[in-house]
Amino acid sequence: MVRTLIFLNILVFFMWHALGENSTFMVSNFLISWKALAAGRYWTLLTAVFSHFAVWHILINMYVLYSFGMVLEKVLGRRLFIIMYLSCGVISSFVHAMVSNYILHQPDQAALGASGAISGLVLVFALMFPRLRLYILGLIPIPALIGAIAFMGLDVWGLVAQAHGGGLPIGHGAHLGGAFAGILFYFFYIRPRQQLYKGWGPANRRRPQVVVPDYQRVTPD
Repeated sequence: MVRTLIFLNILVFFMWHALGENSTFMVSNFLISWKALAAGRYWTLLTAVFSHFAVWHILINMYVLYSFGMVLEKVLGRRLFIIMYLSCGVISSFVHAMVSNYILHQPDQAALGASGAISGLVLVFALMFPRLRLYILGLIPIPALIGAIAFMGLDVWGLVAQAHGGGLPIGHGAHLGGAFAGILFYFFYIRPRQQLYKGWGPANRRRPQVVVPDYQRVTPD
């Protein structure tokens, strides 16, 4: 499933560049915003999760998806993994739309990218293997759970800055929405059944992975 997800992301990436960033078809179907939902384009909650335009954006997201996703797919199984990933993605898209409309008061602020879904995936990974050492940028070791909490803290800080008119054009709301979806999924579904998942145990807890800072590009509609 991870390889299939990566393929779909790459496909949509090439669609953006083949049709152009001003393509009515791409803008209408692969960007999520409150304006899009108000217009009835509810499918963008999902399609935006597979949508990237910048090369650096898709490279970082697909690297993180591969690094963490391959482990979780083996541990959870394909069916549960894809349900978790897509659920986190859809919720992250919805939270972005809500935040843009009700906190930032910019209902037309559109977003794209897998960052929200991947935030949820990383949180699930960190909660399942909290003491496993991750290497930020391949250099700085940090326990998985501490690293995940730190990135959530950065998103909270960034969202507060945006609410006061500052900050960077990053979808902090989408990141936080995906992360909280991952937390809920872990505590209400995975944790009560953790003994059922193959690969759960000390052997996997010692497997090093790499976490890379991940950002969601926000594009004006």
